[in-house]
Amino acid sequence: MVNWQVTATTIYCDAVDNEVTLLVYKDGSVKCVAYTKYGKPDKETLNLLKKKSNQLKRNLECDGPECYRVIQYRDKLFAEEAKRGTQSG
Repeated sequence: MVNWQVTATTIYCDAVDNEVTLLVYKDGSVKCVAYTKYGKPDKETLNLLKKKSNQLKRNLECDGPECYRVIQYRDKLFAEEAKRGTQSG
């Protein structure tokens, strides 16, 4: 069992070419804070993504609230916690 309620980290997200904050909760649920901005972008954000896409010559689009980056971070945290649990027990 984990000793925390929620943990957060900021990573570079190549899907939107920006830093995003990932939250992982004790129950295993996850949230990418940037999904609010990039998941269903308003006109201004959509224009920014299109501009960056043209500059980078690749499509920029949010992969959704539970993309592989979020899942990998959650799985890494719980694996580290499980390892600590077996070492202390």
